[in-house]
Amino acid sequence: MKILIVEDEPLIASDLEITLKEAEYTVVGIAHSGTKALDMISNRNPEMVLLDISLKGHISGIEIAKVLQSKSIPFIYVTSYSDKLTIELAVATLPYGYIIKPFRDRDIITSIEIAMHRYQSEIKKEFPTLKVMNEKLRLEFSPREYEVLHLLWEGKSNTEISSKIILSVNTVKFHISRIFQKLDVNSRSAAMVKVREIM
Repeated sequence: MKILIVEDEPLIASDLEITLKEAEYTVVGIAHSGTKALDMISNRNPEMVLLDISLKGHISGIEIAKVLQSKSIPFIYVTSYSDKLTIELAVATLPYGYIIKPFRDRDIITSIEIAMHRYQSEIKKEFPTLKVMNEKLRLEFSPREYEVLHLLWEGKSNTEISSKIILSVNTVKFHISRIFQKLDVNSRSAAMVKVREIM
């Protein structure tokens, strides 16, 4: 398996590389910044990414995670952040794992094995159709709400959704509030969990 390491601390990045190579994984690169990470994601076709949340520069790990999500590349956060807000933002990007530094080598390998097993199970499932979704809900989605939900699933922000389907941001927010109501949730992360249950 080809793995990309996105980590701005050289010592930690080196430790991760050694751990992965000892476990016979292929390290396709180490990115010390968000900009470099995006370049390597495009050019080196990783099958898995180990991703730090806090990176030097103006592109955060959370932003990179959204790109990975849109490309259906599984990723695991490896971070020193465990506060409520950071975890909430991270969970909304649907990571395949969340490892707190300092970590043991075995934590990394076990997380990768679990993540890949889960990923292989999930790629066999497609995003549910509007018909399937509505059969499982008490309150049905409109075609527009379904479209917005699909874009949420792809990790798009309100602004990105607004641009994609030519709606004002306020209208997008209205649709999202209706989606939350119909799914009986109060956050993006909870909505994504509910969709996974439906899948």
